[in-house]
Amino acid sequence: MIEAFRAIVDGDEPPPPGTRAPSGEDLTRALQVLLKSQCIYSDTPGIGRSYELARHYAPFFKSYFACLGYGVEVSPRDQMVFLRVPPDGVRHDGQAERLRKDETLVLLALRLAYEEGLRAHRVTTDGVVECTTDDIAESIRTAARSEAPEEARLTEILRLFARKGALRLGERDKAEKITPLMLLPGIAVLSPDAWMEQVRAWAAARLDDDG
Repeated sequence: MIEAFRAIVDGDEPPPPGTRAPSGEDLTRALQVLLKSQCIYSDTPGIGRSYELARHYAPFFKSYFACLGYGVEVSPRDQMVFLRVPPDGVRHDGQAERLRKDETLVLLALRLAYEEGLRAHRVTTDGVVECTTDDIAESIRTAARSEAPEEARLTEILRLFARKGALRLGERDKAEKITPLMLLPGIAVLSPDAWMEQVRAWAAARLDDDG
């Protein structure tokens, strides 16, 4: 793996068209950015060349992260590169940290809002679905029959998922006390279908218990 890293930095592997070979710092940063964020896009702010490098040198990134038990996938349609985290098996990484109950409910609501936007054809060519914090709170109340987190906590949770590449927060409307949200394709990476089935089963069991 060190040899493959050096081959890229030394220019033995062709760089992206029209650009120079990355420095060791560039390549290390790209690896760290993808590990931290899980989902990155061509227009993700503050990541330098990370998206470009991860996409162009995808075989190297796939081999590197395979050593950590992750899969790397490139979605040209969404201009996204992301880590596919294995659903099973014992893990000891930061990605394996269990979500709190309120975080789980917010992630469920985000995924449901994204699916609803897709069904209603309210999705942009970049794969973005727009909604608001009010929509997410209402989804939690109706889908899980649970109270949504209060505004400050909800914002904190949304920022957590924003750092993972699932959404972007707009400017809060102080009068209406709502924040516009742009849900990104990465929401389906953070809440894969198998996870959704588990959460739906858990929510259904809670509803049965409540009578």
